[in-house]
Amino acid sequence: MTATQTQPPILLVEDDPDAVELTLLAFRRHHILNEVVVARDGVEALDLLFGADGRAPGPLPAIVILDLNLPKVMGIDVLKRIRATPRTALLPVVVLTTSVEERDLLASYSNGCNAYVQKPVSFDKFLGAAATLGMFWLMLNQRPPAPAG
Repeated sequence: MTATQTQPPILLVEDDPDAVELTLLAFRRHHILNEVVVARDGVEALDLLFGADGRAPGPLPAIVILDLNLPKVMGIDVLKRIRATPRTALLPVVVLTTSVEERDLLASYSNGCNAYVQKPVSFDKFLGAAATLGMFWLMLNQRPPAPAG
């Protein structure tokens, strides 16, 4: 896949710098060239999606890759806001988390995530998981039409 101006960015909502670097590495290795916008906490993610301080919201991403355990605003609350707003309600959201808690899995799906993936612990498995997520959601998945307006 080559980068063009018509490809929407990927929004990676992740506070762990190592996970950010591994995800970016996996995308590069598998030629996923969409711009990756990183939000390091829930507030920053919401600001990018909905605007803040009088600024307009950024472009809708192709996908949101969302950690659950975030500073300032938790991932579940970010997901709830995404689903509650018409502009972002159909946006693909993949939860990528270290949580093995059934309550987190149920809360994520109950609030409309499209997929829930536990972060693999090993380097190679993490790279593979991130690459697979990117390839599926960007190359194979049929996206809903952009909202009017």
